[in-house]
Amino acid sequence: MISVLVVIPTYNESESIQSLLSRLDAARKVVSEMFSIDILLVDDSSPDKTAQIATSMNLSNFSVLNRSDKSGLGPAYLAGFKQGLNLDYQYFVEMDADLSHQPEQLVDLLKAATANSLVIGTRWMPGGSVVNWPKKRRWISKLGTRYASFALNLPYKDLTSGFRVLPRQLLEKIDFTSIETRGYGFQIEMALKAISNGFQIKQVPITFVERENGYSKMSMAIVWEAWFMVTIWGLRRLIKRR
Repeated sequence: MISVLVVIPTYNESESIQSLLSRLDAARKVVSEMFSIDILLVDDSSPDKTAQIATSMNLSNFSVLNRSDKSGLGPAYLAGFKQGLNLDYQYFVEMDADLSHQPEQLVDLLKAATANSLVIGTRWMPGGSVVNWPKKRRWISKLGTRYASFALNLPYKDLTSGFRVLPRQLLEKIDFTSIETRGYGFQIEMALKAISNGFQIKQVPITFVERENGYSKMSMAIVWEAWFMVTIWGLRRLIKRR
């Protein structure tokens, strides 16, 4: 049996959390003969009581890590990874709480997972799609990942995707204190860490659905952080080559 920890950062996701967890619980039952899947909610003290609502569902193999403040996506994931590494999980899943990532497609990502690869759920590839996104969001996402691919010389279609599977072996090789990003640039940085440590990257097509409830945590500050850090990493790459 392969042990898996699904890490879900949350902040004010009370309107979607029950549906997400119900669908995720159903999805993990489908593959229960192959995967033993636990769910960890990393909640940044949501004022709308996201964590309490989730806990009230009384799901098996479910726990909540409560954090005292809202410090970003990256730190939330790292907190979840740290807790999971103290146990015997073989794979760690990153997943959004707003139902943009389809729980039913977790099966496809896990089937592609290996001990020496990072699996990225990819929107911008054959078989992948985006539903109900405005043109501006499509433009930002496509341009961002194309810029990152160009600056970092990485031939991947969706470096900012947050639906992915990381093997334990990868997380054990990463010095978490070296992580420089807090927002969505964290996803690009983790891909860079994977490659620099000799891991492969696999791309699996996914359907991304725009949230129906709540509000996006995306801001211009988060976009700027990602663009700025990609530029810095790209310059470092060029200097190192010379």
